[in-house]
Amino acid sequence: MSLDQSAQNQTPQPLPGLHVAVIMDGNGRWAQNRGWPRLVGHRKGAERVRELVNACPDLGIRYLTLYAFSTENWKRSTEEIMGLMSLFARYIKREAGRMNSEGVRMRVIGDRSRLAPKLRALFDWIETETEANDRMFLTVAINYGGRDEIRRAVQAVARDVASGALTPDAVSDTLLSGYLDTSALPDPDLVVRTSGETRVSNFLLWQAAYSEYVFTPVLWPDFSPETMRLILDAYRQRERRFGGVTP
Repeated sequence: MSLDQSAQNQTPQPLPGLHVAVIMDGNGRWAQNRGWPRLVGHRKGAERVRELVNACPDLGIRYLTLYAFSTENWKRSTEEIMGLMSLFARYIKREAGRMNSEGVRMRVIGDRSRLAPKLRALFDWIETETEANDRMFLTVAINYGGRDEIRRAVQAVARDVASGALTPDAVSDTLLSGYLDTSALPDPDLVVRTSGETRVSNFLLWQAAYSEYVFTPVLWPDFSPETMRLILDAYRQRERRFGGVTP
């Protein structure tokens, strides 16, 4: 058995509960519409993250996965990128105590190799600091891309096949899912994208194969727990058949 497989076998199975993933879009436009720098919108967006995380237990959300920075976002200005990285660090430092007191476990997914060492160390710290919590699970995708994640998973599988720890015939959907960044999470039930855009932007491509989608025109800095409640009310009226038919 490979080291990767051993670690996967030690990962706790996901607990029951609704998993909502959010593409938080519209921060920059929200600020620009008001004549402000884009980073003002990102700071306002961070406030919305705090509000939503606090509201999740009351909304019935046990797993919340947030798309914070994609592998394509490096194309943005250096000023905006540095501002976002600083904002990630400030959020963790400011919210660590609250997350622990509220039973929130935080994880960061994505390729950390391009991130600054201090930020990587902070991610390691918050994951260790909150690893015993199980009331609610917050996952933040930073330098994350669905294609990149699948590529990294396939490379890991290929290494295990080459070493003899795994046979090609053993590679199943379930096994490959165990090599993904989200191996400790259930697949998302619902994916929400804000700002009116109607594309998935390379987010959870494998995991969201049968997720329900909602595209709302609300810009992320205007997105409130009440907005999420209304979306969830509508979601719960949907019939999820996973490729089957209604009897």
